[in-house]
Formats: sequence, C-alpha cells, structure tokens
Amino acid sequence: MSEPITYTIDPAHSNAGFKVRHLMVSNVRGEFPGLKGTVVYDASNPANSRVEATIDVNSLTTRDEQRDAHLKSPDFFDAATFPTITFVSRKVTKAAPGEWKVTGDLTIHGVTKEITLEVEGPTPEVRDPWGNTKTGINATTKINRKDFGLTWNVALETGGVLVGEDIHISIEAELARENASVSTGA
Repeated sequence: MSEPITYTIDPAHSNAGFKVRHLMVSNVRGEFPGLKGTVVYDASNPANSRVEATIDVNSLTTRDEQRDAHLKSPDFFDAATFPTITFVSRKVTKAAPGEWKVTGDLTIHGVTKEITLEVEGPTPEVRDPWGNTKTGINATTKINRKDFGLTWNVALETGGVLVGEDIHISIEAELARENASVSTGA
C-alpha cells in the first residue's frame, strides 16, 4: 500500500476557466489565474483523498477591462466583499481508470453549494528541470450562477437575456509534491 501524497497547486501553471452565454448567441470566456490550494491523493484508498482550493476573485480576466470591472462589482462577484472563491472536497470516488468524481462545497459570493467535479488524472509524475516532482489534473463542472446569488441580468428586447445562467467551469492544475519546493520556472 502506498502512502497518501500531498501536492501544492502551482499557481504559475494552473487556472480555473469559465464560459457563459452572452446575448444568447455566443460564449464569453474568462479565467482566474489566481488558483491556489492543496491536493492529498491516496491511490490505495481514493476515499481518503481530498482537495482544498482558493481562487482570488481579483485575478479574474476576460480580456476586456470594462467587463472585468463589472464582473468584480457588486452586480456579480462583489470582489471587495467576497475576495475569494473556495472549494473543499467531501468525497472522492473513482469513475473510471484515470477519472474521478470529486464532490465538495463550492463557495462563491458568500453562498456555499455542493458540486461535483469530473476529474481526469493525475498524470504520471515527472521531474521538472528544477528538481520538483509534478503531476497534473483537469476538472470540469457546470453550475447555475443564480444558485450562488449572481443574479444580475438585462432582458433583451428581442427576447432572452444578456447573460446566461449556466456557467461551464474548467480547471487545469499543475501539482507539485509538497516535500519539494515549487519553482515557477518557465
């Protein structure tokens, strides 16, 4: 039996992205490059695995400064009052080889709801040029923004709304074994 391995999320090589319908005709994409946290992975007993992650809301970027400012305002995330988004796992189950369901509490805008992340990985470990042992995961889920108190919207005169309710989330994380120092490298 192997011992659980503790990893640190490498913020320089990780992000949480999202997409949402805009004007009911296209998707707007954004990301939170300020992803931090830890992952404890127990290959022998996945139920003992756990994840804790924090996102800096002020790291939000959609490549449009005006839209970013609006998303950080009280109309949406209210970053001044709720500067972080957090996820704390409660259950990890194997879905298929190399695939997991990680269920836990997601807190956005001061509202906590249970969600399930569909996770691929971890990849086989590698050693980077700076001597750090790394692995990676990808995770996806879909949430309804209104469930988290993000209700601002505008009705369109042609029908429909300016911003969709469903938010598709994708997370790409590079993880470093905690017993090795994390070097940002290139």
